[in-house]
Amino acid sequence: MIGQLPDFPWDSLAEDKALAAAHPDGIVDLSVGTPVDPIAPVVRAALSGPAADEPGYPTTHGPVSLRVAIAGSLLRRFGVTVDPVAVLPTIGSKELVAWLPTLLGVGAGDTVVIPELAYPTYEVGARIAGATPVRSDGLTALGPARVGLVWVNSPSNPTGQVLPPEHLRKVVAWARERGTVVASDECYLSLSDGASSILHPDVCGGSHEGLLAVHSMSKSSGLAGYRAGFVTGDPALVAGLLEVRKHAGMIVPRPVQAAMEAAASDDTHVTAQAAVYAARRGRLRVALEKAGLRVDHSGAGLYLWATAGRPSRLTVREFAAQGVLVAPGEFYGPAGAQHVRVALTATDERIDAAVARLAP
Repeated sequence: MIGQLPDFPWDSLAEDKALAAAHPDGIVDLSVGTPVDPIAPVVRAALSGPAADEPGYPTTHGPVSLRVAIAGSLLRRFGVTVDPVAVLPTIGSKELVAWLPTLLGVGAGDTVVIPELAYPTYEVGARIAGATPVRSDGLTALGPARVGLVWVNSPSNPTGQVLPPEHLRKVVAWARERGTVVASDECYLSLSDGASSILHPDVCGGSHEGLLAVHSMSKSSGLAGYRAGFVTGDPALVAGLLEVRKHAGMIVPRPVQAAMEAAASDDTHVTAQAAVYAARRGRLRVALEKAGLRVDHSGAGLYLWATAGRPSRLTVREFAAQGVLVAPGEFYGPAGAQHVRVALTATDERIDAAVARLAP
């Protein structure tokens, strides 16, 4: 199994990270989308509140109050209506992405379709399951292949591209004709003014059959350290995932469940965080363009997708020499060979430092 998996991509940045760290004013690390801003007090209070003094095992499904809070947040924020019974908390979203093909029974002989430019864990999850990952943004070219799962991601990591509802509708229609599950990674949905959930009635026609939406609170509420995510959608699919996860002990800790409930119940901190990222996006985009790079897509989400028209590793090294660490686009697929991904997850002081260093 280990030999079938790619090397962990960020390990290859060790030399560039050391070079950036040698800058007299310290490194500006924009290579990984890890939150740096303070967690909302209401969320921290819930983490350390009464739930922190519950010694018994938590439930895999989480309390009804948590699932009701999450369902309410999806309706308020994205116009999506789900039955709370079809909400399942997960240990962040990455573990679900990695194990979803296996949990769904996708395996040898099956194809898992992932975007041309994609979060690396989509491919890893397919390989763990023994399935064949195929990169494609157009499903009509797949031919007769038996497709067990299709991943979509909007806003995209790494590009920040938003897929229009009509595109998502075509994916849903294609998948339903073939009995294929569609999993939509929506962890950046709160960082967009116009992106649609796969579960929105304008996309799915009011039915969630065959559809799963994967959410993370790492970006919307800064809870990467809490490992707080959830999946929702087709009640039958969610029920199946719940049964397997109960057997496997895949359980979100009770204090984290309480923090998730608080985060789902409070929209103010989510709106404020989105505004912070939008401001950083604007400053960094101007700096990259003044430095001679072209920024593609990048209208939403947590990253800027930029190119200097040459191999991405050269751009990474040039940035590192200025004390700024970014990720090479090749991490996300061959189509990213000349791009770099620039994360917005640094303090305002570090963002300003990067802007200053990139000035021509």
